[in-house]
Amino acid sequence: MNITICPKCRYQRQAIDHNIHTDICPSCGIVYSKFIAKQNPLANDPEPDTTAFDYEIVPTLRQRLSAAFLYVPEKITTQAFYARAALLAAFALWGGYFISAGVNWEKIGSSFLHAVNLPFHEFGHILFMPLGTFMMFLGGSLFQILLPLICMCVFVFKQRDTFAGSIMLWWCGQNFIDVSPYIADAQYRALPLIGGAGEDSHDWGNILTTLDALDSTQSVANCSFAIGVILIIVALLWGAFILKAQWKNINNVPE
Repeated sequence: MNITICPKCRYQRQAIDHNIHTDICPSCGIVYSKFIAKQNPLANDPEPDTTAFDYEIVPTLRQRLSAAFLYVPEKITTQAFYARAALLAAFALWGGYFISAGVNWEKIGSSFLHAVNLPFHEFGHILFMPLGTFMMFLGGSLFQILLPLICMCVFVFKQRDTFAGSIMLWWCGQNFIDVSPYIADAQYRALPLIGGAGEDSHDWGNILTTLDALDSTQSVANCSFAIGVILIIVALLWGAFILKAQWKNINNVPE
């Protein structure tokens, strides 16, 4: 049965789905022929599909994730494509700025995006407060990192907008970089805190002291920065892949 759009979940088959049987949806796992037969039990098919299965074969988790994260909508306007291309270029330049800054509070802390991240950081303290003092201190940095990942999952699995998902992954990487100067300050506790709080309110000073890892402050900061760099690069490559596939759809370029 040659079906390109799933009649149940509306997933559109991609070139990357070539290793999944053409009668099986790579996203939700239904067998097209069986699903259609159940929806139209009285339909008379003069040439029944002999390749249909007697049971449903569910794609592996890897196949489902691949289908979700590399999903490319077939239709996109030329204007929308170029707008996305310009946006990706802007985020590439912005990401380059953060990467070139290194673990530098003056450059990272003065960024417009730091002011955007800060309210989510503060909310994280409140959110994780019921889990104890340690999680309250960790919750600020943790939530500002988790929020972009949550948004990414919503875009990928709910909205099926993988390009927007790539931008959310970029934001997650930037948050790892945003946190790194704060971690590096754990030993000195010199950075100004919200509301003029004292040294005893320094998140990472308390976290690393509790973990008896204060001597590893710079290593932890460098690790956070490195993770951020990797995520930003992966996000840009992901976005570029989606745009390349959409460019082929616009221009009807064969695979």
